Amino acid sequence: MAVICEHLYERILAMTYEQALGFIHGIPRFPEKPGLRRIKNLLGRIGNPQDKLSFIHVAGTNGKGSTCTMLSNIMQDAGYKTGLYISPFVLEFGERIQINGRMIPREILAEITAEIRGHWLEMDREGEAPSEFEVVMAIALLYFLRESCDIVVLEVGMGGRFDSTNAIAGSLVSVITGIGMDHMEYLGDTIGKIAMEKCGILKPGGVCVSSPGQNPQALAVIREQAAAMGNPLFIPGEAEVLSMGITGSRIRYSGLELEIPLAGPHQIENAQTAIEACRAMGMTSYDVKDTHIISGIARTSFPCRMERFGPDSNYPLVIIDGAHNEPGAKVLGEALKLLNGVDIHAAAGVGPEKDAQSIFAAVLPHCKSAALGAAGFKASPPEKLLPIARKYCADVTAVPGSGEAFAAALARCKPGDVLLVFGSLFFASEVRQIVTAETDAPRSRRAAR
Repeated sequence: MAVICEHLYERILAMTYEQALGFIHGIPRFPEKPGLRRIKNLLGRIGNPQDKLSFIHVAGTNGKGSTCTMLSNIMQDAGYKTGLYISPFVLEFGERIQINGRMIPREILAEITAEIRGHWLEMDREGEAPSEFEVVMAIALLYFLRESCDIVVLEVGMGGRFDSTNAIAGSLVSVITGIGMDHMEYLGDTIGKIAMEKCGILKPGGVCVSSPGQNPQALAVIREQAAAMGNPLFIPGEAEVLSMGITGSRIRYSGLELEIPLAGPHQIENAQTAIEACRAMGMTSYDVKDTHIISGIARTSFPCRMERFGPDSNYPLVIIDGAHNEPGAKVLGEALKLLNGVDIHAAAGVGPEKDAQSIFAAVLPHCKSAALGAAGFKASPPEKLLPIARKYCADVTAVPGSGEAFAAALARCKPGDVLLVFGSLFFASEVRQIVTAETDAPRSRRAAR
C-alpha cells in the first residue's frame, strides 16, 4: 500500500514542460521585500547545491550576456564542463540554463521544476514563497550539480547584492561589466548607488575584474569595495583595433590577436573583460590557454545583440538589438556609426518602465524613419511615444504591434538600406521570429508583400 501511495504521489507531482513553464511564470518575478533569505531557505531544502559548485559571477548594467557567453565558450574550449546561467531568455526559456552551449532538456526542466514546486508550496504555506527568479536559480543550480559541471558562469539578473545569484558563498572571479542608469526604482538614482548594489557580489578572498571604460563614479566604488573585500582588481588596458565593421572587429590585446564576431566598440570591451577574467582564472587551479581564449571569443554569438540577417537580392540587411536602456542604446548608437551613412529604417518598441527619451535620443538620430509598435505583456503605447521619438527623427509612425512595425519599416527600405530593430527584448524577440521565418521563406512569398 505504501508503494502504491508513493507512486501516486510521484504522479501527482510530475509535470510536463508546459506545466513547468506555467508554474514558473505564474510566480511573481520579484519578491515583495529584497533579501536572500528565501533563496537560501529554498537552496537549503534541496541540499545547498551552490556549495558544491565553482563560479564566475558576472554583474553589471550592460554587456553581461555577451561577456558570459564568451567566458562559457572559452571554458568549454579549455576542456571544462561549463554551466551557463543567463537572463532573460530571448527565444526559448532553456537559454537561461545551459551546459556546454546546450539548453537544459525539456524533460529535465520539468522533472526538476516538479521537485522544486513541492518545496515552494511548503514555503508558500509558511508565508515565504520564493519569486520566479529565485525558483529558476534553484532549478539551474540543481541541474548543474547533477550534471557535475566543472565551472558555472553565473549572470546576475538585477543588481547584485540582493539578486538570487548572490546566494553563492563565493566565486573564483567576480566580474563587473559597464554600469549605467537602469532599474533605478530598485537600485538607486545615482551611478554610485547602483555600483554599490552591483559590487554586492564581491566576496572576501576573491578576485575582481572590471570592464574598461567604466564610469568614473562606478569605478571609484568598485575600487573601494574590492579593497574592502581584499580582492585584487584587474582592469583591461588599451586594445589596438585592427579593423572594425558591422560584422565585428579584429583587435590586438595583451599579446593576442582576436576576431570578435559581435559588432560595436562595446563588444571589444566585453571581450577584453572576458580575457582578463580568464587570466585571473590562472590564479586558480583552472588551466586556460591563449588558444582557448582566441577560439572561444571567435565562436561567440548572441541573439538580439547586434544580430544580423541578410542581405540578399530580395531582403535588406536586418540588424536586431535588444537595446532596452540608456547605456545599451548609447552603445547601439555608436555601433550604427559603422554603417557609414547608409539609410537606416527602424522598428522599435519600449517597455513602460524604461526611459524612452534617452533610448530614442541615442538611436533615432541615426535613422531616416522609424515605426513604433508594442510587444510583450507590458509595453508603452506606441502613440504615446510619438512626440518623444519625433524629437530625434522627423519621420516616425505608430502602429499597434511588433509585426506591423517591422512591416512598416521594411516597406521604407530600398536596396542597400538597413532595417534596424531595437527596444525591449520582448519586441526584439517577436520581430526576430518574423525575420527568421522570412529569411527561410521562398522568394515568391517575400516578393508578394
